[in-house]
Amino acid sequence: MIDFDMKKTGARIKELRQSLAISQQNLAEKVGVAQNTLAQYEKGTSKMSIDVLVNLATELDTTSDYLLGLED
Repeated sequence: MIDFDMKKTGARIKELRQSLAISQQNLAEKVGVAQNTLAQYEKGTSKMSIDVLVNLATELDTTSDYLLGLED
């Protein structure tokens, strides 16, 4: 696991997912997690593995640095 501001990361995941009109269920399936796990990521209540982070960045057409709040 990696340390990051989970709330900020969650908000960015949710914002990008909604802007692309992708449901939580659909995105969760694409990145290989359960829908309730993705919901926890978006709420900032659960950490994710690096693999999931990379998959989310790919599916959301962004970078892992952006999702982690390391760049704007």
